[in-house]
Amino acid sequence: MGAVQPLTQTYDVALLDLDGVVYVGAHAVPHAPDALQLARTAGMRLAFVTNNASRPPERVAAHLTEIGVEARPDEVVTSAQAAARLLAEQLPSGSKVLVVGGEGLEVALREQGLIPVSSADDGPVAVVQGFSPQVGWPMLAEGTYAVASGLPWVATNTDPVVPTARGRAPGNGTLVNAIRMATGREPVVAGKPEPPMHREAMLRSRAERPLVVGDRLDTDIEGANASGADSLLVLTGVTDPIDLVLAPPRLRPTYVGLDLRALRLPAEALSVRAGESKVGDWHAVVDGGTLRLTRVTADEVRPRGDGVGGDGVSGDGAGGRGGVEGDGAGDGGLDALRAACGAVWAAADAAESGNGTAAEPASVQAALEAARITRAPARPY
Repeated sequence: MGAVQPLTQTYDVALLDLDGVVYVGAHAVPHAPDALQLARTAGMRLAFVTNNASRPPERVAAHLTEIGVEARPDEVVTSAQAAARLLAEQLPSGSKVLVVGGEGLEVALREQGLIPVSSADDGPVAVVQGFSPQVGWPMLAEGTYAVASGLPWVATNTDPVVPTARGRAPGNGTLVNAIRMATGREPVVAGKPEPPMHREAMLRSRAERPLVVGDRLDTDIEGANASGADSLLVLTGVTDPIDLVLAPPRLRPTYVGLDLRALRLPAEALSVRAGESKVGDWHAVVDGGTLRLTRVTADEVRPRGDGVGGDGVSGDGAGGRGGVEGDGAGDGGLDALRAACGAVWAAADAAESGNGTAAEPASVQAALEAARITRAPARPY
């Protein structure tokens, strides 16, 4: 795909995670509303894809609109919808399904011609479980009775935590564990990173060239890789730079950006690939298990006008300048991070095949800290 075109023209639909990408709790992530409006203006379609099954699309779209992000209900895709489709493909229309969850699941089941019920005594032929703040012991007990009887069991997702304004709280994965422990059974999972979630998003958005956009390596990026889609990791949520640099192949994104303003940039300004360890002014190398990051001198490159000379930074804590804060463009901090990914990923891949030495995690952390490649202050999410 074109390296000089912005991502908004390279891909037809952005499949956007919500928590940590578009909003955190009741507030929009900085720059997200304007960036998404610019993406629409450029011709990119948007799909808002969430593992949270608690709210139906209408309520999610209303929340997005309230925080300044234009959204229609038909642009929202939830794990409840993915789970309901999985069940509808297996069950006759009109089948009863026990719901361990809330309104989002009930709406999704009805959309697929299935009937939600609340008790194992109501004659369900399957069980579906998704996050809701209203899930308590009575609901978990009904689910346990039904699952223990051998009924098919689908979980919308197994995220262990859910973000709240006060911090992380138990998510659907924690609640799924209660039934798992009580029955010894495992559910079929519909949400990210499993393929049904992105299949649902692609079907509903009619995507031909989708770009998955997320803040989590273990759901958004892993799910994109599992479905064969390109991905953009934004550093506005839970993933720290060191998590990215140490990511195994299944968790590596196609691109990395500071926030959603990265959508207006070309692929060449955002791409991260094993072996591509020279980016902008920065060069990275793994030497004997130690990551070394070097910024070339001003005499060796075109003038930058920032007064920064040749800073060498490595796992020994040498000085340097970087930082992953900025305006969304490929600034020095992002370039250094991309270079580090290229070197560390290549070293890890070589070590896996027995032809080299992987970077020591402590060395990676020291080099990133020395280059001042850090994320913003701790967020509730």
